[in-house]
Amino acid sequence: MSEPNATWVYAVTAAAAPDPPRGLDDMTGVAGDRVRRIESAGLSAVVGSVPLSDFSESALREHLEDLRWLDEAARAHHRVIDAAVAAFEGVVPLRFATVCHDDERVRSLLQERRQDFTAALERVTGRTEWGVKAYVDPRTFAAGASGPDAAPAAGAGASHDRAGGGESPGAAYLRRRKAERKSQETAHQRAAQRAQDIHTALGALAAESAEHHPQDARLAGYEGWMVLNGSYLVPDDRAEDFASLVASLRARFPDVRLELSGPWPAYSFTGTESETDMAARDGTRESEV
Repeated sequence: MSEPNATWVYAVTAAAAPDPPRGLDDMTGVAGDRVRRIESAGLSAVVGSVPLSDFSESALREHLEDLRWLDEAARAHHRVIDAAVAAFEGVVPLRFATVCHDDERVRSLLQERRQDFTAALERVTGRTEWGVKAYVDPRTFAAGASGPDAAPAAGAGASHDRAGGGESPGAAYLRRRKAERKSQETAHQRAAQRAQDIHTALGALAAESAEHHPQDARLAGYEGWMVLNGSYLVPDDRAEDFASLVASLRARFPDVRLELSGPWPAYSFTGTESETDMAARDGTRESEV
């Protein structure tokens, strides 16, 4: 007797055409099972079968603690979603580890959330998500940079105070610390304003935009500050214009390093992206354009 299976759900799209899309139905996904589709309520779910014993709630919790398993499974999940995006005009990607007990539960899910899925498909059809990250060197925006709000450099004025003989070493230390804090605050304010200028310019070309929290520098492996971690839902016929705009912003703001990535399935605009999804997505196809 064969082991019962659960159903791993990758994405939802409109009901599929009779002929299977090239490149999707020949794929294997998580756990090595062939990708297939389940239709209901005018929608089509892209799914695969996984062993129920190995993908129950408790088993999944254990898997998620295994970084090697997590990396391999997340990459397989996103490969299938990428293939679905290439095969269909509109796709709603689902969160990593969306697992239903069986195919019938998937059909029920499509029926219960038909309105939500339909609205999301209308939102993303003909549009693609692009990511833009902005990094700065804090020293570029700190004390000594030009501007009326620049704080004095640490230690500035110390010789004058000592010449007057009125400042103790403790007072000098406190004054330097205050100047350093002021310089740091100034740097943050200037960098944040620069990031906002860039985000506003990019958002004007996109249909929708979203800002995410900066990634942890220790995990993402960058130096300095990440001052923008933005996602932009761009009409497909404006993708080249969007890339050109990023290039022009690089030239306009040479003190900011801009990183363009994509195209991505529209996770940020369907409410379906988790931290695991974002990490796997960035790890598979991030590039500087």
